[in-house]
Amino acid sequence: MRRSGSRRIQSALTAALAAALVLSATAGCGADGDESSDGRVRLDVNGQPPSSQQHERALFEADVKAFEKANPDIDLVPHEGFMEPETFRTKLAGGKLEDVFYTYFTDPAGLIDKRQVADITDAVKGLPHYGDLKPELLKIYQDEEGRQFGLPTANYSMGLVYNRKLFERAGLDPDEPPASWDEVRAAAKRIAGLGKGYVGYADLSKNNQGGWHFTAETYSRGGTVARRDGDGWKASFDDAHGRDVLRTLHDMRWKDDSMGSKQLLADADAQRLMGAGKLGMYLAAGDNIPIVVKEFDGRYEDYGLAPVPGGRGTLIGGEGYMFNAKASREQIEAGVKWIHWRFLTPSTIERTAAWHHERKLPVGLPVAPTADNWNGATRRAVEKIKKEHANVPVDNYRAFTDANVPGVIEPPEAQQVYAVLDKTMQAVLTEEDADIPGLLDRAEDEVDRIYARVR
Repeated sequence: MRRSGSRRIQSALTAALAAALVLSATAGCGADGDESSDGRVRLDVNGQPPSSQQHERALFEADVKAFEKANPDIDLVPHEGFMEPETFRTKLAGGKLEDVFYTYFTDPAGLIDKRQVADITDAVKGLPHYGDLKPELLKIYQDEEGRQFGLPTANYSMGLVYNRKLFERAGLDPDEPPASWDEVRAAAKRIAGLGKGYVGYADLSKNNQGGWHFTAETYSRGGTVARRDGDGWKASFDDAHGRDVLRTLHDMRWKDDSMGSKQLLADADAQRLMGAGKLGMYLAAGDNIPIVVKEFDGRYEDYGLAPVPGGRGTLIGGEGYMFNAKASREQIEAGVKWIHWRFLTPSTIERTAAWHHERKLPVGLPVAPTADNWNGATRRAVEKIKKEHANVPVDNYRAFTDANVPGVIEPPEAQQVYAVLDKTMQAVLTEEDADIPGLLDRAEDEVDRIYARVR
């Protein structure tokens, strides 16, 4: 999964995408025709890692060769890059976008609305394992009629990262992590009570990450941040759910003293505290755990991952591939075959998991190469692969993987909305007398003005 710096990338991409949709009513296919000189179907695809990522590039190139050997009628033409905002607009407007191209989960709705992508519904009918992909992931690439315009290949969802070692020291059962926000609050008090410098629960409040966490915590209670309003959107967080998010954080910070005195945190601050063994819990996706281990001297065996407290919804993000609107039927069929072969079969997942294991890269977390995309028989197959190739303590994440929390994608204009809500989170965590109703009222007005500008 490409989540390193993803908040900045997605923010810039959203603006580039909007402009590209206006400029590109006649965007063409990225290929120089749909046949190679030898009569094979030519398919231009992106997603090739840069040469600086030597191992990832080698794996990609090996996959291309293996795919072409298995499908001699297809000529794959790979291109470096994923969804870089500085080049996407130019490619789309100039008809140079690849036949199959990478997207974030926040991209498909706009592309589908403007019919800038191909309908692949017929091409995925009868595709092996397709029926086991989680419906909420497939829906991200569908229009209102349920037609399919892309395929999800990996996702992340928010959960509760916690320090099992501190749970034990505080007299808590690390195999029974908090399932509600009341339980989080009680556990945080116990951990903060271990002594000076211990933080029971940390939350983020800058670099748009405060708004991101407010959104995740609102979803966990069954709330929303934005709702449809005709052809546009309206803010929807000034309600009981939003007030509960802020009241809980306020009381943990000021009444319980379980969140530490240092605030205005970003993700690296929470990761550093977790790696140092001073933090009990924070909200994050599973890909945070390798960061804590690699960059902040943590140990895999010390950390657990639980579903988001409350369990009524979890913020999800991720990636997948879509198809150029000018691609031929043969190219669409070849592209579906490529994406399915590379990402969406147990045999490919096993080969990639083994590759990661051989290079001492983590295998066993609910993220790539064993992403949590599946239901049914395919899910069972992936869980078996995970167990066979795991080099991290899979049982530490069992509560997360066994849960079935509905996924909810980010709100429209997410980065602008998060910037507004950063200020709301900062006020609650730094001002003991913060006016919670007033903060939410003012934030909703500001977000509504954002949505009014993008109708």
